[in-house]
Amino acid sequence: MSMLSNLELIRRVPLFSMLTVEQARSVADSVVKRRFRRAEVVVEQGQKSNALFILLNGRARVLTADGRGREVILAVLEAGDYVGEMSLIDDQPHSATVRCEVQSDMLVLGRADFARCLPEPDSLAFAILHGLVARLRAADRQIESLALLDVYGRVARTLLDMAEEVGGERVIRGKVSRQDMAKIVGASREMVSRVMKDLEERGVIETLESGAVVLKERLAA
Repeated sequence: MSMLSNLELIRRVPLFSMLTVEQARSVADSVVKRRFRRAEVVVEQGQKSNALFILLNGRARVLTADGRGREVILAVLEAGDYVGEMSLIDDQPHSATVRCEVQSDMLVLGRADFARCLPEPDSLAFAILHGLVARLRAADRQIESLALLDVYGRVARTLLDMAEEVGGERVIRGKVSRQDMAKIVGASREMVSRVMKDLEERGVIETLESGAVVLKERLAA
């Protein structure tokens, strides 16, 4: 690993390029350097970690997997990229796994030090950050669905995502447009209609006169 100081390393990372000298020194005093082996996991899908990881060199893959172990690559990370920020911002488990393709050096910034870099929790900027993280999580989930699930699975997952708890039942209040559903799941309108009809005939869902949909049984997605 290079003998550059933490401050020099920080200055080379695009994420910190807008920091003042004082801010950069504060971050430099807080980070630690860590070397990851080839195939070592940096963050794991479904788990939480307490740090931001900034890639100095090497390469890592962002992966998501289904229950059968099938994987899809969401992104490939290289020097200057970072991971872990979403979980630190919304305190939710990671939506994907990051695994090193080759030996990689990273800077690690702990949760408390990262939090000091964030806007105040009651600020508009912080609210926007939360909104962006929610959109990124939804995008990751959509990519995973398109890559790993069949049309039945994608329709089921979309119905679950759209539903809300009402009087002890899972209900989609608005009318579920087959055309819109087809665009969301990446299938034809005809195929989506067949899937929805099959779910109704099996008693899994019930479409009310208003167009709302009640999920009668637990959908597997």
